Amino acid sequence: MQRRRRRVVVLLRKMLTCAICVIALVALLSVHVHVPVFPSFKVPDFADPYKLPTITQQHEIKYQILSTEQSWTEELAPPHLSQTPLPSRKLDVTGGNSNSNIVKLWKPPSNRDFVPCVEPSSNFTSPAESRGYLLVHTNGGLNQMRAGICDMVAVARIINATLVVPELDKRSFWQDSSNFSDVFDEDHFINSLANDVKVIKKVPKELSTAARAVKHFRSWSGMDYYEGEIASMWEDYQIIRAAKSDSRLANNNLPLDIQKLRCRACYEALRFAPQIEAMGKLLVDRMRSYGPYIALHLRYEKDMLAFSGCTHDLSPVEADELRTIRENTVHWKVKEIDSKEQRSKGYCPLTPKEVGIFLTALGYPSSTPIYIAAGEIYGGDARMADLQTRYPIMMSKEKLASVEELEPFVNHASQMAALDYIVSVESDVFIPSYSGNMARAVEGHRRFLGHRKTISPDRKALVRLFDKIELGTIREGKSLSNKVIEIHKKRQGSPRKRKGPISGTKGMDRFRSEEAFYVNPLPDCLCRRQPLNVNTSLTIK
Repeated sequence: MQRRRRRVVVLLRKMLTCAICVIALVALLSVHVHVPVFPSFKVPDFADPYKLPTITQQHEIKYQILSTEQSWTEELAPPHLSQTPLPSRKLDVTGGNSNSNIVKLWKPPSNRDFVPCVEPSSNFTSPAESRGYLLVHTNGGLNQMRAGICDMVAVARIINATLVVPELDKRSFWQDSSNFSDVFDEDHFINSLANDVKVIKKVPKELSTAARAVKHFRSWSGMDYYEGEIASMWEDYQIIRAAKSDSRLANNNLPLDIQKLRCRACYEALRFAPQIEAMGKLLVDRMRSYGPYIALHLRYEKDMLAFSGCTHDLSPVEADELRTIRENTVHWKVKEIDSKEQRSKGYCPLTPKEVGIFLTALGYPSSTPIYIAAGEIYGGDARMADLQTRYPIMMSKEKLASVEELEPFVNHASQMAALDYIVSVESDVFIPSYSGNMARAVEGHRRFLGHRKTISPDRKALVRLFDKIELGTIREGKSLSNKVIEIHKKRQGSPRKRKGPISGTKGMDRFRSEEAFYVNPLPDCLCRRQPLNVNTSLTIK
């Protein structure tokens, strides 16, 4: 009897064991393993890996549907970034706002069918026989030199000169030793202008003892000045050296072919050097992996603050340091500056804290990716803390690239500025905190490429609002947001004609008050395309 019971127990144990195994197997087979797939954000390719989009090969960056899931793609990550923000979850770019409101934030203004039109007229001939050589010593930072170089191309055409590749400024505040070929594609520059102006790399050796003159060309001069006073110098000299290049050519009232030549020089011929273009494209790709982004030109470096005399929110020690720099910089004419007056007139750059308030009021959520196009921010991380808290996805070339990748550029201010220029031109939205040379150059380039969204802060109006916040008479919220949005409705880069001089101004102040040519190349280099119909073909007027 006992044996029989044992057999039954053993049999039951075996059956139970089998049942458990069967249940485990079924459970295992029924498990659904889901592997998430994170589509990479579409990265626009440049037509040529070493150049920005040009007249003939424009590549409009389209703003993307903002609900798309994003990830930082592994192949784009620089070696030193082992972790990146929000690597494997949906990037919430709405911040609780409706999709329609978010789309408005990124949507560029209508270009109203304006397209580049820089081809020369039928009256424009090949370069006439050269009467001599024009040497150019450029001055200022990268974008001041860019504009000067393009103007000197036009001047060379006007006075029938052979242009020698310009010499970059090595004595400015930044002490950059870069040569032209280190920053720009020298061969492309020469070849691209072959039908406009003869350009050579160096003055022929046989002319080393030729008669030459150093001339300070008069600011904002027109055709009469160059065809008369300057061209007459060929009677005595074979070489004319322009001591400075900035603002030497009038913004307006020049022949249309000369204006178009300036645009061809700026947006076609003056391409950055291949190594800079390649690095710039890489930075753009890495920024775009976060989604649509703002390029913020945060002009809050030591030189800017010292030059402008803006000391709002700075300590007495910092203010003294900036004043000392200004007093010791010989070529800065104005030494005594009233900081409060400067700020109230809108002449000061927005502080990083003020920029944060501004972006929030415009409606950009905290998850908005921001590229900081700037040098070393005065005050460092402490001064950036408030902006960083509001917008944690805040990147720069130093964060996007490894030390090794940036090593060829780091000791050259112009080359580093060129990287910021590329990322800024290609951004979905560009916002400058101050209307300096880079802000103006990028704005003009973005207008030329299809009026990409550029928000220009009304600093004078904003300062009044910021002061009210400090006094407690207004708070951040819907009321402030409505005011800021209303102020900037017509400051987003829409097509318009270049502004002329301010009424009542005279002499040099009149020229100085004009909107610079390279800030807005309309109407000279942008024309409205007429729609096609049955009886007409495509025409540009």
